[in-house]
Formats: sequence, structure tokens, C-alpha cells
Amino acid sequence: MRQTLVMVAAVLVVLAAIPVVAGDGGGDAILGLWATAPGTENGQAHVEIVRKADVYSGRIVWLEKPTYPPDDPGGMAGQARVDRNNPDAALRSRPIIGLKIFDNMMWDGKGEWRKGRIYDPDNGKTYKCYMRLDPDGTLKLRGYIGISLFGRTSEWTRVPEGEGAAKE
Repeated sequence: MRQTLVMVAAVLVVLAAIPVVAGDGGGDAILGLWATAPGTENGQAHVEIVRKADVYSGRIVWLEKPTYPPDDPGGMAGQARVDRNNPDAALRSRPIIGLKIFDNMMWDGKGEWRKGRIYDPDNGKTYKCYMRLDPDGTLKLRGYIGISLFGRTSEWTRVPEGEGAAKE
């Protein structure tokens, strides 16, 4: 009887561990190339998400609209887009392509990446951020000020392998 209880306990431990191992791919499930939601000043972008140690970050590697339009009110018609809305004047000449837009994201082991910050080059503001990967494969990022109630969510989709921008 005791041997049977030990065997049952061992099986339960193994079964309980299966979701942790199989799970959702863990923190690395977001690695790769993602297409941002369309409709921004710079158009749609492709963001490459990488991991260094336990920290995830994302950098713009492609823009739908890489140059300013002929009627650009800032007088930069035809030039490559730069971070001209940055509150720090010294950073306003940085190219948008290659710009790190989020950093310090940490996998929480419960389906979300937290404690990060995301930068919006359209308005030059930085927000607290968290994200999650939905079962349909959509990456949802929530940028906010203070508490997450005061923010907005953006949905990104994975760029199919072999498509999209070359890494910069």
C-alpha cells in the first residue's frame, strides 16, 4: 500500500510539471521579428525582439515610410526619418531605423513580460510597459503612465520567417 502511494505521488508530481515544461514556450516565445500596428506617423514598423541575459528588448529594423513625405511640415522632405520628437535635443538626429523602442522587459513566468519601458518616437514619450502573447499569436503591448488603467494597448503580429526587413 505504501509503495502504491509513493508511486501515485510520483506520477502526480510528473503530471504537475508537464504544463511548466510544455507551457507557452517561456520568455523566448517573443523572440524574432514583429510588425507593429499600422497607422502611426512613421507607418508600420518591424521590430526585432532579442534577449540578453534575462532582459528582452526591441529595436526598429524596418519602416513602411523610411523617409519624410514631400509635404513634410518639418522641412525634412525626402530625408530619412529621425527621432525629431525626442524631448532631448541631442537625440533628435538619431535615425528611427535602428532605434531601441523597448527595453528591460522581464519574463514573469506567468505569461507576461513586465517591468519594461517603451518609447514612442511619434510623440517622444516613454511609458511603463508590459506585454503578453495571446493564444492566437498576437503580441499585446500595454504602455501606460502610473497605473495600467491610464494607457493604450498595441497589437503586433509576427512577421513570417523569410519576409520582412533584413537585420540592421
